[in-house]
Amino acid sequence: MVVGLRDGFDSNSRSRTQNEGRLLSYFGQTSGSRNTSPVNRALGFRSPSPSRCRQKVIMTKPRGLDEEMVATFAKAPHGPHPDVYMEDNIWAMLPEDLLNEILARVPPFMIFRLRSVCKRWNSILQDDGFLKFHSQVPSHGPCLITFWKNSQVPQCSVFSLPLKQWYKIPFTFLPQWAFWLVGSSGGLVCFSGLDGLTFRTLVCNPLTQSWRALPSMHYNRHRQLIMVVDRKKRSFKVIAASDIYGDNKSLPTEVYDSKRDSWSLHQTMPTVNLCSSKMAFCDSKLYLETISPLGLMIYHLDAGYWEHIPAKFPRSLLDGYLIAATQKRLFLVGRIGLYSNLQSIRIWELDHAKVIWIEISRMPPRYFRALLRLSAERFECFGQDNLICFTSWNQGKGLLFDVDKKVWSWIAGCALQTYNSQVCFYEPRFDASIY
Repeated sequence: MVVGLRDGFDSNSRSRTQNEGRLLSYFGQTSGSRNTSPVNRALGFRSPSPSRCRQKVIMTKPRGLDEEMVATFAKAPHGPHPDVYMEDNIWAMLPEDLLNEILARVPPFMIFRLRSVCKRWNSILQDDGFLKFHSQVPSHGPCLITFWKNSQVPQCSVFSLPLKQWYKIPFTFLPQWAFWLVGSSGGLVCFSGLDGLTFRTLVCNPLTQSWRALPSMHYNRHRQLIMVVDRKKRSFKVIAASDIYGDNKSLPTEVYDSKRDSWSLHQTMPTVNLCSSKMAFCDSKLYLETISPLGLMIYHLDAGYWEHIPAKFPRSLLDGYLIAATQKRLFLVGRIGLYSNLQSIRIWELDHAKVIWIEISRMPPRYFRALLRLSAERFECFGQDNLICFTSWNQGKGLLFDVDKKVWSWIAGCALQTYNSQVCFYEPRFDASIY
């Protein structure tokens, strides 16, 4: 269950004013124009007349938040300004390529509202022209996707880090299987679970509400999975390593290729004792932690073979997580000193040349005490690019760390009940294809 999430279509006045300004700038509307365009009607924007435009500051204090919410409305221009009427029949003749370019720049979560404007706009979001423009505009930025079930009904919410806003996404389009979140890559989300007694894997695009079930593996058991999307080739792969219990003695590695729509068999992972089921994919390589022998198991995806490197972990390491970042960077996040008053969470980076872990940062004590109240309390950790997110199992909090900027920050409104919800990073994209 996720507490305190806001519906994406009921945003607060401040974000609504900002979004209105962006959309109006796309359509060239002045502050004195009347909102009769399809975009503004769809988003519920109203354009005040010049005589009613005044500087106004609203001071509120929401329950549980010690902050001020300020909503500022633009001042009226000097002198009289007649309203500019925007006729519907003129907007109906908007050239297709211009409409595609405009819609491609609208924040992706608002597209759900725009789809109800008319049949043309609903169909254009699946048009190749729109998808081409959408693939060329900069990414919306990193988001967090949370998945849980409420009375066996799949629920999904997405937190946009650039907009600092929660959005709800309908998730009833998925089949009624007992599945759980595997991960996300390139706009696609992967799930695995049971359809009756059969282990199944599916991939979906939450924005387009499309999904597909992958064919059964050669050794169809509950496996450790990770999905990788190649945007240039418009394809994705799913890697199945050992089974979920770490038994890798008899199961060969399997790789699913979306272009071939089939699983291929590869080398079996050498016999090792895995430290955890957590994996990271970095620079075309899959990394897993091992405790016997101590170090990392590496699967080379392109060549199809396993390799072990003796990258010894820091002493007294607990709750170790591997995090893949940009530019071939691999991080290790873990807690030091479980029963010590000097307990802390630290971050190391792998020196690939020397095969050693180098400490690069520590979580400040005030964040550590707020995230983990008890010394034995567990946390989850995952990353994307050079961002690392921490969630507490019991506290329902989310903490973000920017490795490049060395900045720690709480995720606004992140009341995550991590016993019931699953969380990972997510990049919203309409052009991410499930085929």
